Amino acid sequence: MSNRYKGYTDEELIVMLRDGDNAVTDFIMEKYKNLVKSKAKSMFIIGGDEDDLIQEGMIGLFKAIRDYDSGRDASFFTFAELCISRQMYNAVQASGRKKHGPLNSYVSLYSGSEEDEEGSGKPLVETLADITEDNPEKLLIDKENYKRLWKKIEEALSPLENQVLDLYLTGMSYVQIAKVLGRDEKSTDNALNRIKTKVKRITKDEK
Repeated sequence: MSNRYKGYTDEELIVMLRDGDNAVTDFIMEKYKNLVKSKAKSMFIIGGDEDDLIQEGMIGLFKAIRDYDSGRDASFFTFAELCISRQMYNAVQASGRKKHGPLNSYVSLYSGSEEDEEGSGKPLVETLADITEDNPEKLLIDKENYKRLWKKIEEALSPLENQVLDLYLTGMSYVQIAKVLGRDEKSTDNALNRIKTKVKRITKDEK
């Protein structure tokens, strides 16, 4: 863990992050990793294990870093603890129901993604499929078409690639995804590139 940020409060670190110091995210995620692990020990997920809960907790922590507002929320620690617990609790609840396609990703898939290298922040499907000439709205005819498209994407991706895509849809970079999944950055970046290629092929087939 970098010594550069030691001595700053969490709230000061969030201000630094908002001012463009993106390395703060990795520092805070590393700082609170043990909190996530301790919470994971107290919960149980059907069909999963402690590592699954740790992953969910890290997603909750990432969301806390992304969404924290010092003018609205309590201390960052309290807010992060709430986000981590809520993410884990939702995962435990979901594990008790039959798993189905994440319809909430319907919005994420077509809403603005994180900015690309040119800072365009195009919709995810447009970014992945590189649809620049055609209107991606024609992929949005109805939910049935969406579910069919999403099912094709899930079937085309490996288990790792599906995990990477799920985390990418939350707004994480490949570096942050690698940290959550406990993978090296190169293999995670390679997985993301494979996803882009596969999604590009599938969405073009749908046109």
